[in-house]
Amino acid sequence: MDTIVNDFTMNIATANGTGSQSANLILLHTMFEMGVPVSGKNLFPSNISGLPTWYIVRASEAGYQAPGDRTHIQVLMNKATWEKDLASIEPGTVIIYNSDVKMPVELDDVIAYPIPMTKMARTLNPKLARMIANMIYVGVLAELLGLDQAILEKAVAKQFKGKAAAIELNVNASNMGREYFRENFEKEDPYCIEARERSPDDFLIEGNEAVALGSIFGGVTMLSWYPITPSSSVAEGIISYLPELRTDSDGKMTCAVIQAEDELAAAGMVVGAGWSGGRGMTCTSGPGISLMSEFIGLAYFAEIPGVIWDINRVGPSTGLPTRTQQGDVSLLYEASHGDTQHIVLFPGTIEECFEYGWRAFDYAEYYQTVVFGFGDLDLGMNRWICKGFEYPEKMNRGKVIHTKEELERIGNFGRYRDLDGDGICYRTLPGSGLEPILYRGTGHDEDGIYSESPSVYVDNMERLKRKIDGARTELPQPVLREEVEQEVGIIYFGSMENTIQEIDDQLEETGRKVSQCRVRALPLSPVVEEFVSNHETVIVLEINRDGQMYGILRKELPIELVSRVYSVSFSDGIPPRARVYTDKILEKLEEVGA
Repeated sequence: MDTIVNDFTMNIATANGTGSQSANLILLHTMFEMGVPVSGKNLFPSNISGLPTWYIVRASEAGYQAPGDRTHIQVLMNKATWEKDLASIEPGTVIIYNSDVKMPVELDDVIAYPIPMTKMARTLNPKLARMIANMIYVGVLAELLGLDQAILEKAVAKQFKGKAAAIELNVNASNMGREYFRENFEKEDPYCIEARERSPDDFLIEGNEAVALGSIFGGVTMLSWYPITPSSSVAEGIISYLPELRTDSDGKMTCAVIQAEDELAAAGMVVGAGWSGGRGMTCTSGPGISLMSEFIGLAYFAEIPGVIWDINRVGPSTGLPTRTQQGDVSLLYEASHGDTQHIVLFPGTIEECFEYGWRAFDYAEYYQTVVFGFGDLDLGMNRWICKGFEYPEKMNRGKVIHTKEELERIGNFGRYRDLDGDGICYRTLPGSGLEPILYRGTGHDEDGIYSESPSVYVDNMERLKRKIDGARTELPQPVLREEVEQEVGIIYFGSMENTIQEIDDQLEETGRKVSQCRVRALPLSPVVEEFVSNHETVIVLEINRDGQMYGILRKELPIELVSRVYSVSFSDGIPPRARVYTDKILEKLEEVGA
């Protein structure tokens, strides 16, 4: 039997609320600390307790971070999904299961390791047996795969943060699992873990936590929020770091945090903070954006800076609140009624979550508008290996007039007068002595005076469009991978970055070589048009049903290029699996004769 090292996918099936997340994170951190390229996906239900949950751990020497196209090791702990989980496995799969559940495993072509986990856990702590059983399977997996026990115990200590009794109990449970496997089984499967060197600077962090830290380093002064999955941990992350990172010499917070009565109120507070010269933000998901639309339109037309992070979940309506999607692209780009166009940032890596956390404030103040950060549940609520952060050197507050001398030097000041031809006007801030501070959400002329003149309205709307269009070359530019010219190009964005390399490798195995263009912001950079013009066929790859980025491209590309662009979009709530998208790309290329 040939050994398979650091290259397999585990699926752990449990019930929500049983403490399995702690056990699974211990596994993830142990493998990470051993230097193994590893990723974890938490597929959890949208209730508090009881419903099925799965945790997918993928070890990949190639660094692939998608869930994997098949399961190699299946852990069965949940009676409710037992038959479904068994039905989904392929021949040769390793099954580790709690034999106390009294459910059958009647498959001849699998490698089964039955473990009486509940009985074993009861010998340690009868009251907590349901939770302790999870650490039994951690110990079994540790022995099966060859995980370092000292590193595992370090991961236990980190997970339970100095709670000595909990640490001892969980370490004992993992040791019990190890011993039971050693005493009762001969290893029949090929899978193992081997330690690799890793940079001591690497660490694991969730995307939402990275956004929170980036926002703090970006100078957020007001956070308003209303809880909604999967964005709440952005706000919770900011709140947890404020005492350490944002207090003055007297120990007082330098950032206000307000939990609003609803999303509309949270958006209104962001507008108020921007008007007063603060750096205000909120975080939400698609349903919240729908409720915020009125204030989003006000901020766009009155030209008030603010930041809103949309951590995308599956819609429409309540949809699948704890699953991932890229379904809010169109919603954000043209949010609110009337003709609106917004800046949207698409982080594709954990490092960019942090970077765009602070850059969003600079863009919002420079362009005097709402800036959206666009994440999703997969990137936001799962832990990823991070190489380090790019920190801001200083704030860019844009065209702010602070003194009467500056006002006189500028000359002919009007709140909505474009003196430089870039569509961006100068503004004053409350408390500067340069009142009145004019921001108007109704029709207004260059001085901010109410007007219903058709020509004034047209001029103002054209200026707003010129302002946002001017950001096309200033926002994060697309990442291109075009080592050699190819006939086929792929455009994608956001968290698809974490699957694209595996897709590319799978395509190459079929003889297809493609170029890649990762869009990192809207409005689109001119680089995107150039990329399309350099390829005979372009596939727009996205995690939604309707091909929303594809629709934006069709609207904005020159008509002679539109016929080159095709959509491959798919969404089932699960983080993108490479094979699903590879097959759809190949089908599309065959369909169009490319």
